[in-house]
Amino acid sequence: MEFLFADWLGTPAWLWLVFAGLVVALTAFDLGVLHKDDRAMGIGESLRLTAFYITIALLFGAWVWAEKGAGSGMAWYTGFFIEKALSIDNVFVIGLIFGTFAIPAKYQYRALLWGIIGVIVLRGAMIAAGAALVSEAYWVLYLFAAFLIFTGVKMLLGGDHEPDVANNPAVRWISRHMRVTPALHGQRFFVRVPDHRTGRLALAATPLFLALVVINVADLVFAVDSVPAIFAITTDPFIVYTSNIMAVLGLRALYFALSAMVDRFQYLKVSLAAVLVFIGAKIFVSDFVLGGAKFPPLASLGVTFGLIAAGVLYSLWKTRGAQPALNAAE
Repeated sequence: MEFLFADWLGTPAWLWLVFAGLVVALTAFDLGVLHKDDRAMGIGESLRLTAFYITIALLFGAWVWAEKGAGSGMAWYTGFFIEKALSIDNVFVIGLIFGTFAIPAKYQYRALLWGIIGVIVLRGAMIAAGAALVSEAYWVLYLFAAFLIFTGVKMLLGGDHEPDVANNPAVRWISRHMRVTPALHGQRFFVRVPDHRTGRLALAATPLFLALVVINVADLVFAVDSVPAIFAITTDPFIVYTSNIMAVLGLRALYFALSAMVDRFQYLKVSLAAVLVFIGAKIFVSDFVLGGAKFPPLASLGVTFGLIAAGVLYSLWKTRGAQPALNAAE
């Protein structure tokens, strides 16, 4: 029992265990019950499942608020909204990856699910490293803040470019060091195929595995923006990690709805850029203008939510009447 109340990264171990249990339960339910068989997901089902994940996340945020206080609760919701908005930008890249490897819609959901499992591990490592850096040297937060401002300004100036998935270094490395089948083998990431030299069966990767690898590499690239953004809000590893993961968990469901409507969110990037600049500037304002006083958490949450909502609503208004693209799941 003492272990449950032991301090782990500033938070009692039992809180971490509750979160881990929730993630495992949601993942098992999703993979083992909702999508036991490979099939395509329609827009309606995607939106319902997305609403379910958002509801669970909001309830978890309320529990964090009750257990750790109002300041932590508002920091959690701010981090969640930022990460959720940034994850929308991932949709275009994920769609491009699936298109490049010709992955049918009925296999995309399972690939996304295993990709999320990889994200849970990889982002955990990044957040742990970031927390260690910040605890040892506070000035690292200034580097995070400056990077966020730079990234936001770059986004405003149109500095984004379409990634070259086919020439991804990870894909090239796997292709050189492993056998890769030219065709899919259902939902399998690896299969055994005859070696043309020996005639014996040898292990080979499938295009679905290559797509999974590139999705995780792409997430690491996106995490370079999102992880510093949350550290600029709070340095509590529990708040940083749980808000990050709860936002990403619903991405696989959200993907199928947004992939059909991605063109309708063309102005969201401007609001995301403004959020990154605001979060980065907040660090400098708190330390050098407010004399070290903490930026009001409620104001931070309000500005963040307002900017994101404005980007979404303005995008929908400007693109009203536009025909949605063909859903990948149909």
